[in-house]
Amino acid sequence: MDTGAIRRRLAVGMAVLTAAGLLAIAAPAEAQAAAHCPGRKVRTLPFSTGTVLVYKRNGYVCAVTLPKKPGSKRKMSVSVQARGGWPAVDEGRFQYRAGPVEVHAGQRCVWVKGRVGRGSVSSGWILC
Repeated sequence: MDTGAIRRRLAVGMAVLTAAGLLAIAAPAEAQAAAHCPGRKVRTLPFSTGTVLVYKRNGYVCAVTLPKKPGSKRKMSVSVQARGGWPAVDEGRFQYRAGPVEVHAGQRCVWVKGRVGRGSVSSGWILC
C-alpha cells in the first residue's frame, strides 16, 4: 500500500471519529430527556436560553426543560396542563433539567411552558 492510500484511510478514520465525538457531545441532553419521558417526541419548543421537549404516549403528555448551557445552577421550570385540568409543574434551581412532568391528556389539548433564567416559552394549546 502506498503512502497516499494510507493517508487517505487515516483521514477517513479521523473524520469518522470526529463525527462520532461531536454526536456524543450534542446528543446527551436530548437523550437524557428521552430517558425520563416515555413515548415519542412530538414537539420541540426552543427559546433563547433553552428548549422544552414534549413527548406523548398512550394519552399521557410529558415535558422536560433543558438549558442551552447546562452545568451551573439556575432557575428553571416546566409545566404541562391538559385543557380543563391542573398543571403539573417542576420549578427550582437546577443544573441540567427541569422535569419531567406528566399529565393524562387523553384527546385533550395541552399547554406547555418552560423557563430557564430570563428566557421562556409558552406553547398555547397544542396536540389537540
